[in-house]
Amino acid sequence: MKNKGLRKREGFEGQRLIVLPKKVIADFLIKDLITKQIYITDIGYYPKAQFHYAERPAGISQQIIIYCTEGQGWLEINKKRIEVSASEFITIPANTPHKYGADSNKPWTIYWVHFKGDLAAYIMELILSNSENYKPNLAYNDQRIKLFEDIYSNLEKGYNNDALRYVNMIFSHFLSSLIYEEKFNDTDQKIGDNIVASTIDLMQKKIHSIIKLNEFASFANLSVSHFSAIFKSKTGYSPIEYFNHLKMQKACQYLSFTDMPIKELAINLGIDDPYYFSRMFTKLMGVSPSQYRKKNK
Repeated sequence: MKNKGLRKREGFEGQRLIVLPKKVIADFLIKDLITKQIYITDIGYYPKAQFHYAERPAGISQQIIIYCTEGQGWLEINKKRIEVSASEFITIPANTPHKYGADSNKPWTIYWVHFKGDLAAYIMELILSNSENYKPNLAYNDQRIKLFEDIYSNLEKGYNNDALRYVNMIFSHFLSSLIYEEKFNDTDQKIGDNIVASTIDLMQKKIHSIIKLNEFASFANLSVSHFSAIFKSKTGYSPIEYFNHLKMQKACQYLSFTDMPIKELAINLGIDDPYYFSRMFTKLMGVSPSQYRKKNK
């Protein structure tokens, strides 16, 4: 990271490092409405960083994240020593005394970043609330590494305003992958591996039909109560509420892109009563179907 306190200063073969100029930070990053929320100050990659060591008795003003993908290392913070292995990352809040280093026998390979911003401390609190001893587990994911590489490669090209906004918006996504790892990794899972995702897929395919709760539960091979509890815990809505939301989503498309009469539209969504359909649509969308069509045509 910073040179001060490093036991090995000559670098590591294959290392990469970018430190944002103070002028760029002062002139743009802390002023722009987007970047001032979260912005990177330093970013790098150290492969097999033998003898890597840093000690900061007073901490630094940035938040620090170090993601270990291979080997081992350690962190000392708040009078605790924490061992770090592959697929783990460590978090060091700003202004917190600390020291860390690579294991002498199996030196770590790390991706690391320092960041600041109006939301930086709160983001760090969210990360720490889901971790133990400043060391959350983190399954390796190619998509997360691609986000990091995209950030790095764009910063290498310079510091124009659009590039700075772009990389720091990507960085927000990178941070969300740390806080909500289960949701981030879910994008790589097959729909059949997830009960809720499979049910939503069925809803999309049966959007023109009437399906009752017990049919959804039967599809998931669970009792109605168990299935409903799982579905709501994952989505925040009951299965039928969620299904109706998808129907209204489809209704908006019909209203915007076709001249289909509202009665026919309702029937096409498995709702025989057009008045019931209109009430449901108005409750969810805030306007009647005819008003929505007039506004969006």
